[in-house]
Amino acid sequence: MKLQEKIAAGGVYFIAEMSANHGGSLDRALQIVRAAADAGADCLKVQTYTADTITLDCHNEYFRNEGGMWDGTNLHDLYEEAYTPWEWQPIIKAECERLGLDFLSSPFDETAVDFLESIGCEAYKIASFELNHIPLIDYAARTGKPVIMSTGIASLEDIRLAVDTVQNAGAPAYLLKCSSIYPADYSQLNYACIPDLKQRFGVPVGASDHSLGTLAAVVAAMQGACIIEKHLCLSRSIPTADCKFSLEPQEFGRMVRDVNDALAAVGKADYRLPEAEKRQLLGRRSIFVAADIRKGEPFTKKNIRVVRPGHGLAPVYYPQVLGKTAARDLTFGQPLRKEDICE
Repeated sequence: MKLQEKIAAGGVYFIAEMSANHGGSLDRALQIVRAAADAGADCLKVQTYTADTITLDCHNEYFRNEGGMWDGTNLHDLYEEAYTPWEWQPIIKAECERLGLDFLSSPFDETAVDFLESIGCEAYKIASFELNHIPLIDYAARTGKPVIMSTGIASLEDIRLAVDTVQNAGAPAYLLKCSSIYPADYSQLNYACIPDLKQRFGVPVGASDHSLGTLAAVVAAMQGACIIEKHLCLSRSIPTADCKFSLEPQEFGRMVRDVNDALAAVGKADYRLPEAEKRQLLGRRSIFVAADIRKGEPFTKKNIRVVRPGHGLAPVYYPQVLGKTAARDLTFGQPLRKEDICE
């Protein structure tokens, strides 16, 4: 996987989350894979569940969504509409491999982990609402593969238990700060938690962004996020369960560019001038001959001046030069150098 390699190199690993945006079409799912590759994603993520492995086919009040984007819907009905058929996933993975993308999935029960193992999934993503599902986290971690976990509504105690579970099983643990609100307002993101999570738990930390637009991804990267996960759709005009808070391909591409440009702008604490900027040193002031000067004639404020460009002695020498005499004849517009001055 590119995951560990890219993070070790100081870059940001971009995950394009397909989720329900295929809208029940394998052809559209494959178009999303291609769009993710074109937009600069490192990884394409799906979810591996069925309605029956994630909830009960029950229609009482306990299984009804209240508030938010899916207000009034039944859980089983929603998941039945949104899930990615398991028989598609090897095809999606093969297309990812053809295009140089990593393939990642969120399993929601042990049978999903078994299935993903059978098709060679290289890492697992634990959704924020599953962070208290310690048996699932332990089962995924015992594969030894990286486990990336969204924090969402979790408490610090929940996060500690989840990280310990992964590490005790011998797998690499990663955390993604996210808000479990769809879509999330900027004021609900709290990306100041990213460096705090990294310090508290000693693991790489990124962001799973459910806000609208691309600004939050840049902010997350500036807070030290090494992974950015964002939903990708072909068009928000195609109605799916997740389209309203997903990016279209050109937006995803702009997000990747903006994050990388922001990281480049931050750079590192290095006061050495880059080669391209060294040429600008000539734009500074230096001492020039302001009138013809005969050999032995003293330097005065009238015949030497501190002006641009920077071919002559630095301005710091100007007070020392005044009153000294010329070692040779000098002409107007000539940069003054040490050898032109009698000591």
